[in-house]
Amino acid sequence: MRVMVLVKASQESEAGVMPSQDELREMGEFNEELVKAGVMLDGDGLHPSSTGVRVAFDGKERKVIDGPFAEAKELVAGYWVWQVKSMDEAVEWLKRAPFQEGEVELRPFLEADDFGEAFTPELREQEERLRSQIAGNE
Repeated sequence: MRVMVLVKASQESEAGVMPSQDELREMGEFNEELVKAGVMLDGDGLHPSSTGVRVAFDGKERKVIDGPFAEAKELVAGYWVWQVKSMDEAVEWLKRAPFQEGEVELRPFLEADDFGEAFTPELREQEERLRSQIAGNE
């Protein structure tokens, strides 16, 4: 199963405070463990919400909202995409992360079968074709 690991923002990350050299080293070592184990598929940190925008949808109307956004605890400062056998395995990996404070959320990706009959063979083929194109296989 694939899981999205959402690293929640903090006051420091929203202020643009960069990690120390030691923190970067520790996170690099942890990421190396994840990659060697075949768990990490992707991951990165994000700039503060002050550099971002949101687009609100209301019917055909689109409204662009410039950051920063309130409530740092509801914002994402970084992410990983992991391939694991179970949510329990993901939790065990996350417990090894070098974080000293904060909160991290784990959410499983929806898989094709989760959509039921609405995800027709034609739609499945389209999804597979798009994933292949993204991976550079076409």
